[in-house]
Amino acid sequence: MSARLFEPLRLDALELENRILVAPMCQYSARAGEATDWHMMHLGQLAQSGAGLLTLEATAIAPEARISPADLGLYDAGTERALARVLQAIRDYAPIPIAIQINHAGRKASSRVPWEGGAQIPPEAPDGWRTEAPSALTHAEGEVPPHALDAEGLRRVRDGFVATARRAMRLGIEGVEIHGAHGYLLHQFLSPLSNRREDQYGGSLENRMRFPLEVFDAVRAVVPAGRPVWMRVSATDWVEDGWSLDETVELARALKARGAAAIHVSTGGLSIAQKIPLGPGYQVPFAERIKAETGLTTIAVGLITEPAQAEAILAEGRADAVSLARALLYNPRWPWHAAAELGAQVRAPQQYWRSQPRQYKDLFADTAHGQR
Repeated sequence: MSARLFEPLRLDALELENRILVAPMCQYSARAGEATDWHMMHLGQLAQSGAGLLTLEATAIAPEARISPADLGLYDAGTERALARVLQAIRDYAPIPIAIQINHAGRKASSRVPWEGGAQIPPEAPDGWRTEAPSALTHAEGEVPPHALDAEGLRRVRDGFVATARRAMRLGIEGVEIHGAHGYLLHQFLSPLSNRREDQYGGSLENRMRFPLEVFDAVRAVVPAGRPVWMRVSATDWVEDGWSLDETVELARALKARGAAAIHVSTGGLSIAQKIPLGPGYQVPFAERIKAETGLTTIAVGLITEPAQAEAILAEGRADAVSLARALLYNPRWPWHAAAELGAQVRAPQQYWRSQPRQYKDLFADTAHGQR
């Protein structure tokens, strides 16, 4: 039997060669939102990984939407031009489809990069700014509270998501993932821990889902038919009385009804009170239930590190695809090794064809050899 991991996957009109997705991974290496040579190197190696889809890191829709001053953005001519340079280099040598994750960090914006501690940068600091969120509630004690978004602010944010999606389409990006996870703005609207609004965007589940769904609808409307749009979610806050799996299932149903191509299922990130029981595939049960109850194409992520583990998740019908982050940073050729282990084929750049091990004579697809 062929490996399920290496069967094609269709997201709307986008055909992926296999079901291994490169997850979006923040690099905190942009300058004024603009992609740098680091992105060229980082994305260049992942584009040659043999995965079915490469997803760009969380990309801010506005300067104030960045998690840190070093975040990648796509919100003006400079950021669009810089990202175009990186994408053109990748496309010259790698046929992998490219998606982008678009994001607003909300109250988790204006933060130091992780290797500088990740703390909030005060708004009066030269590289800091006042954050914005559904409600004026801080992420951690002692922080400067965010501004609660008013009607004009909501329109501005929604328009920012749309403008970034339009720029992504101009760059030829094949898919859009809207970031609704990990405690960033759209997740902040979903969770009752961070959303204490008393208007139509707060209170009931229907109201808390309203703004994220408005953003999804607005983005879907400007992305051409056939190009997939989906959302990444945190299926639980891992905090009592927080956002829950039951609520995530309802969100998934609403997204499916609106034409979402998939749902990318992660967890946590909203509260420092979270208690996450880490272990291999610890988030897969959330993806499994969402897939079973909604039928929406479901992407699983979280401590999926071994080919046999990934194959079992798909073969058992617990998810439709797997998304890898740290495992691919540690081993950028993870899909090659998975194909070898599972008796499948993978695409490799022609410059590397001669690296195919002797015991795996058909590992690389469509190879040819000749030398004088």
